[in-house]
Amino acid sequence: MTLDPKTLGQYRNDLAEMLRDQRRRTGKTQTWLARRCAMSQTKVSNIESGKLTPSLLDVEMMLEALGTNGSTASQIITLARTANTEWKDHWSSRRRGLDKKQDDLSRLESTSTEFRFFLLSMITGLLATPDYVRASIADVPGDQSKTIAKKLERQQVLYDPGKSFTFILTEQAVRWPLLPPVAMAIQLDRLASVSRIPSVRLGVIPFSGHIPERPLNTFTIYDRKLATVETGTGALILRDRRDISAYLEDFESYERYAVFGDTCRELLSEWSVFFTRQRK
Repeated sequence: MTLDPKTLGQYRNDLAEMLRDQRRRTGKTQTWLARRCAMSQTKVSNIESGKLTPSLLDVEMMLEALGTNGSTASQIITLARTANTEWKDHWSSRRRGLDKKQDDLSRLESTSTEFRFFLLSMITGLLATPDYVRASIADVPGDQSKTIAKKLERQQVLYDPGKSFTFILTEQAVRWPLLPPVAMAIQLDRLASVSRIPSVRLGVIPFSGHIPERPLNTFTIYDRKLATVETGTGALILRDRRDISAYLEDFESYERYAVFGDTCRELLSEWSVFFTRQRK
């Protein structure tokens, strides 16, 4: 199935309709199906009405209980995978207000405990200096002071002892000169400082040696329940466990090429000195 971001909502409605039709064809009630799948009747009702998007596991259990197999089951499972994907384009986020996006991220961070960030081309807001945050949204028209303040406020989550963060940055992400040299040096010093926070593990993949990988996107994994993938025009939000597992495997692969701890801080120091010398 081709993924059309504009019609993801329709996929969810189609999934609800197909699951409802499958149950009715077997002559089973929602209560019967709920009992067989260890769900509440309310949950089954919400799935069939489209109010709740079921996980792939929910769908597989429902199909097994109803005896649905073959091409029909394959079609429904494909719909379930697509229905568990959301698309948020940059233009909609900007119309809504980037400060609202910060509220969404803050809520997501408050309900998650383990975070994995793979940063391909830029430094994320949780690690950024005020100058870097400001520069990263400089192309957005209007007053962005509220957005900047909320981005910086979110950084407090790094000090929560109940959470753990692993950041993997490519050398490109670290050294991309988004700011003037001195400000970039300060930003690299900020990375070194954050790497010493007990809940943070920060690594860099240097452009040296042989790296037989081909990363395409920046992505973040929240616990093992959700992944966000950045593209040039927006972000995909994935909840299918197979998608999340694939990104976890990618993350673990990239992690093997990263350097951490003192070795990482030595590299950051070298690159910081490089930027400092550019001023002279």
